[in-house]
Amino acid sequence: MSTDDFDYELPKELIAQTPLTKRDAAKLLVLDKKTGEVEHKSFLDVIDYLNSGDALVINDTKVIPARIIGVKEDTGAVIELLLLKNIKDNNWECLAKPQKRLKEGTIVSFGEGLLKARVITVKDEGLTEVELLYDGILMEILEHLGTMPLPPYIHEKLKNQDMYQTVYAKDYGSSAAPTAGLHFTKELLQKIEDKGIRIVHVTLHVGLGTFRPVMVSDVSKHQMHSEHFIVTKDACDTLNEVRRNGGKIYAVGTTSVRTLETILEKNDLFVPMEGDTSIFIYPGFSFKAIDGLITNFHLPKSTLVMLVSALAGKDNILKAYKIAIENNYRFFSFGDAMLIK
Repeated sequence: MSTDDFDYELPKELIAQTPLTKRDAAKLLVLDKKTGEVEHKSFLDVIDYLNSGDALVINDTKVIPARIIGVKEDTGAVIELLLLKNIKDNNWECLAKPQKRLKEGTIVSFGEGLLKARVITVKDEGLTEVELLYDGILMEILEHLGTMPLPPYIHEKLKNQDMYQTVYAKDYGSSAAPTAGLHFTKELLQKIEDKGIRIVHVTLHVGLGTFRPVMVSDVSKHQMHSEHFIVTKDACDTLNEVRRNGGKIYAVGTTSVRTLETILEKNDLFVPMEGDTSIFIYPGFSFKAIDGLITNFHLPKSTLVMLVSALAGKDNILKAYKIAIENNYRFFSFGDAMLIK
């Protein structure tokens, strides 16, 4: 299976540069994964496709203001770090630009010394391990010094940093937002609960594994980086009950899918679990955890478009994307939504 099989042409003007002022005002393309039929709706209509007794699974990770810009203490050269993952204690895996200016022992200073990073190891693929040096609470310092790590295809400055957080974001840990969840408001979630749909929280801290580009021509040769996830006993009890009673499980976002499918890779039921997952879902994958998915429109040749193709069929997805382009849907992180039912 070739990476090029998941390519498509997208006019640049359809890449959403800013979030909608009203989160739930996005368009919703509804795709029937069995028939390939498409409907055009508003995101508020998503509730009509969920029934009492179903479960809606949301990823409550919170995005770290993870992009920080500082200077090398010895030369004053400007260095940008994107914090990806807390490895242990104050050691973090990050992307560094320009990495070639760094070597073991290099000190980078941020905010006139409010935060410093000492290089531990310079790795492949632009990855660098650093030890963060600071006094106080790291997240408070990052809120002061850092900015949201918006994807490179977004060129507009984000006026309100909270618009790159879901309304249910809880625990800091992500270097990118689980963007399908950006469409939900507290009011819409309350209406969904009032209809008898169980809202289930899971956590997967989004890192390089989710947005790293596929650099190999053979899809099966791609290696996902691991990301940390947590699923509680309460979440599992609810999901198992929904399944027992014949309800459907809808995941919000590919990160929720990967979390749930990681658990059912080796279990017949949902069981509480915390750990790292590098699960890679592409066509041929057998889904055990979910019945449907609420997601955004993804980059060509990405692991995300491969995941939705595994669920709905590559031909159905590429046809639906073509229809979305013809109807001027907005694409990627701040774009419109798709429901695969």
